[in-house]
Amino acid sequence: MARKFLYLVAVLIMLAIAAAFAYRLFGVQLLRQTMVPTTGFQALPQLGESAYADPQMWLARPDKPNNPALWTPQGLTPAADPRAAVFFIHPTSYLDRSQWNAPLDDVVANDRAALFMRGQASAFNEVGAIWAPRYRQATFGAFLTNADAANKALDLAYGDVTTAFDRFLAEAGDDRPIILAGHSQGALHLSRLLKDRVAGKPLAARIVAAYVVGWPVSRTADLPEMGLPECQRADQAGCILSWQSFAEPADPSLILNTFDATTGFNGTRRAGTAMVCTNPLTGNAGDAAPASANMGALFPSADLTTATLEQGRVPARCEGRGLLMIGSPPDLGSYVLPGNNYHVFDYSLFWANIRADAARRLQAFGA
Repeated sequence: MARKFLYLVAVLIMLAIAAAFAYRLFGVQLLRQTMVPTTGFQALPQLGESAYADPQMWLARPDKPNNPALWTPQGLTPAADPRAAVFFIHPTSYLDRSQWNAPLDDVVANDRAALFMRGQASAFNEVGAIWAPRYRQATFGAFLTNADAANKALDLAYGDVTTAFDRFLAEAGDDRPIILAGHSQGALHLSRLLKDRVAGKPLAARIVAAYVVGWPVSRTADLPEMGLPECQRADQAGCILSWQSFAEPADPSLILNTFDATTGFNGTRRAGTAMVCTNPLTGNAGDAAPASANMGALFPSADLTTATLEQGRVPARCEGRGLLMIGSPPDLGSYVLPGNNYHVFDYSLFWANIRADAARRLQAFGA
């Protein structure tokens, strides 16, 4: 299982080398030409309410054999009877431009998503039983265009997520503490889920924390509509965490230009607004921590045969409008997005601290 995780790292590195080279030469326009679908959006029927009763509709769930969310580095083990229930929404794993949404049975996308589970959702397996649905995710190219088809693709994906969430709530039980988490496209859907299904609802009282990682959340245009406050302290429960990782020198213009052109959940413009920035090393909002505070980042070995936790390698500090700065670029191969954007590594750079953070917030929730 660890070997498969490392194979994914190697594949991502190769993809990034090609993508970074193309980006430097031709910019976003080339990415759009090669990744944005040229076909029309295909309106697909909504999934039935019972669709997620089928265990095959889940990448991870407590009774799933070879559950990828149960992966741990050497020396650690998942909890045998965890107290909380975790709903995790995986990031984009469908890169095909032949259609706007991934088929549920796409083997490549599902295998890639399962491997992402090992490096991301696994951080929560000490405190929670993890459910992670397959969903008809929007293809990567949907994030490179403002075409109406892209919005329709994201809406279709979100519809699957809400259907899966209803099943998760039914199976998790009526009084179990809940942790919500996602990354990238998964975090986008999670932010909508918080607005639609948590804000102003009794369910809000059961949320230990919501990890909206790798997607910007405006403090003024989004957060007031999402049903939970920003996490200010490490010992706070019932709150939202979010960060976006950049090494220095950072150029976040690709992210901020898109963010600033959009409207927030409360109908106001996001342009110029501050973003939620939780320091994953401390669990506090807006502070700084040295590399010595990093309890363990996931690093592959030189021969790519194992994945190990290495302490004290990566610092973190929130600055500016809410970017998480990690200092000099850590040596994680070449899979870094333009602008020194360490988006792919938002979880793995702080894996052990996230694991401790979830346990601490669950304890605070119980208190």
